[in-house]
Amino acid sequence: MSKYSKIYFLGIGGIGMSAIARYYKFKGYAVAGYDRTPSDLTHALEDEGIEVHYNDDVDYIPKDVNSTLVVYTPAIPEDLKEMVFIREQGYTLIKRSRMLGELAEGQTCLAVAGTHGKTTTSTMVAHIITDCGEGCSAFLGGISKNYGTNLLMSQSPTMVAEADEFDRSFLQLHPAIALITAMDADHLDIYGTHEEYCKAFRQFAGKVSRKLIIKKGLPVSEADTKAKRFTYSIEDTDADFHAENILRDEFGHYTFDLVHPKGRIEGVRTGIPGWVNIENSIGAAAVCLCHGVGGEAVKQGIGSFKGVRRRLDVHVNTPSLTYIDDYAHHPQELASAISSIKKMFPERKLTAIFQPHLFTRTRDFADEFAESLSLADKVVLLDIYPAREEPIEGVTSEIIFNKLTCPDKVLLKREELMGWLAGEEVDVLGTFGAGNIDRFIGPVTELLESRTNGRK
Repeated sequence: MSKYSKIYFLGIGGIGMSAIARYYKFKGYAVAGYDRTPSDLTHALEDEGIEVHYNDDVDYIPKDVNSTLVVYTPAIPEDLKEMVFIREQGYTLIKRSRMLGELAEGQTCLAVAGTHGKTTTSTMVAHIITDCGEGCSAFLGGISKNYGTNLLMSQSPTMVAEADEFDRSFLQLHPAIALITAMDADHLDIYGTHEEYCKAFRQFAGKVSRKLIIKKGLPVSEADTKAKRFTYSIEDTDADFHAENILRDEFGHYTFDLVHPKGRIEGVRTGIPGWVNIENSIGAAAVCLCHGVGGEAVKQGIGSFKGVRRRLDVHVNTPSLTYIDDYAHHPQELASAISSIKKMFPERKLTAIFQPHLFTRTRDFADEFAESLSLADKVVLLDIYPAREEPIEGVTSEIIFNKLTCPDKVLLKREELMGWLAGEEVDVLGTFGAGNIDRFIGPVTELLESRTNGRK
């Protein structure tokens, strides 16, 4: 890295890219980048002194080829004018995943991988280690509500990373300790089959040097890793790490005893609500205990954890009106989030608004999406958010909609949502998706808060 003074990011507004951009800005490099659309994250980068532009224009690219390193995300199209120019001019060009792998070299890397749960769990690991005073650097896949950022900086040699399986990115990491939360089929546009997807996770397991913790039942054997292997589960007492004596309070928080190979931590209370966060807490505790954090510090860190934006993120919560937003965009994530909300409010009616993400994912998992969404009492389905993809003939939200079995369902265009919601009575409302459905959080919160204040 010493030969470079400038780092230019293609796709700088991505959650993983922005953390790396912030890191190198902190280290004194000249950092700039392109993204397709403005967002809260890109505005935050600009406020921190990082130049961000939104036009595909080669004039923004630093002209000194030899001193400029270009980092890109696979979501960037190959025919982007800036990408074409960078390749033609001979800039050094590397993927985000390789950049993260290089950052991890020489540090004790604690990594969390899995189809779902990895953002909350890795952010909780980083919080526990920070809260206990050890400190860590952390590159997170979401905005920590404890710290208001997706990047933590520390002089500690410990690094926490969310290990993303998209494009096999996580194979660039060589963790000392790693957790695998789930291996449900996803990214079949990259992997082709579920078996190839699982094979990549087993390859990741083979890169772990000290301790590997996996959700009990996942197809990763001791033969797949040189690390010592542990299992975790919510209630399966055969797992090395599990919960006992689980109790729920009226706010949806859970208290439990954490059983682990060296004993028991009694009265652990989750800092954020939701059944799924028992599992996330057990996974995070397992990583931290294996790293050497004491039991009381783990208990305190779990209790003071405030969560991650867009992960079971509660925006309105009254006895008669509740609004929760979640990033869930995979069938198992949706099932987990919806089930958690239903368990938090077992006597109330849940309306789920979902924006499908990617045409390929919608095509590949239409049946599974319909099954997960049908756990809600009412479903509102929006148009597919395309992200990096071109439309696929015959693939629309309607292929999920037609398979829904819930009592009540509505199909809407994105621009119709607020008008529909203005005339709709809701009890518990959830918005779900990884596209631009997050742009509705503010307007929906404002609308529902006006109702709780007695204004229509």
